[in-house]
Amino acid sequence: MSNRPGGRVARSTHRPDHRPHPETPRGAPRRGPARTFLRTADGVLVDAVHEPGAAPGAPADLVFVVAHGFTGDADRPHVRRIAAALARHGAVVTFSFRGHGASGGRSTVGDREVLDLAAAVAWARGFGYRRVVTVGFSMGGSVVLRHAALYAGDDAAGTDAVVSVSSPARWYYRGTAPMRRLHWLVMRPAGRLVGRYGLRTRIHHRDWDPVPLSPVEAAGRIAPTPLLVVHGDRDGYFPLDHPRMLAEAAGDHGELWLEPGMGHAENASDEALLHRIGDWAVARAG
Repeated sequence: MSNRPGGRVARSTHRPDHRPHPETPRGAPRRGPARTFLRTADGVLVDAVHEPGAAPGAPADLVFVVAHGFTGDADRPHVRRIAAALARHGAVVTFSFRGHGASGGRSTVGDREVLDLAAAVAWARGFGYRRVVTVGFSMGGSVVLRHAALYAGDDAAGTDAVVSVSSPARWYYRGTAPMRRLHWLVMRPAGRLVGRYGLRTRIHHRDWDPVPLSPVEAAGRIAPTPLLVVHGDRDGYFPLDHPRMLAEAAGDHGELWLEPGMGHAENASDEALLHRIGDWAVARAG
């Protein structure tokens, strides 16, 4: 849903002095709670929240940047629950993708959202954290994969480890009823009205042009950054061939967790799983 190449736009932010918003901390980091609007490389204002780690003994040098699923936002209860669980393992930055919540712009359903994540990661690094772990769910799971591939080696906006939960492996998948409904929501004018007024999600009307790098292609370009792919065996949106394709593309630097009884994305991620993800991130990032 972009009229410019997603990769080319993303690379335009690769500058050592890049700061997405003037409120990005400078000098000595102050790691108190903070909320602000970040300006992305293409000028969209993105609502972002920083919260220090909540548990004694949590690593002081690690921050999780959480990328929510389609129709989520930083204030949704399921996103706050994810943040609270990960805060036991490090600091947490949450944000609302464009077209969601208080953020500006319109959703491109996984294309330009990579710019939103890059702005959030750069803001997180501005607090002085040495290690950044991106954790994405569903649409956000595809975004963290593309971000890691497009920003590999970027000291300002890159990541040190990636966790992709309930992500598709390929675009335009319509093999399940929930995905057919989602395509109606995104592609039809009536569906976009339902998205705006029923789901508080503003969806762009333009088709992708060109089609962005697919999640499975991105997974093959992330090495040597550690990658964890998490997927439920009862996911109603994407069957198990999707995570298996991602893990195969990732090769030796990837790890696959197929979770028995788990459904889709944030709402299906229980506390035990989130704490295992936190432990994995502490051990593998940096």
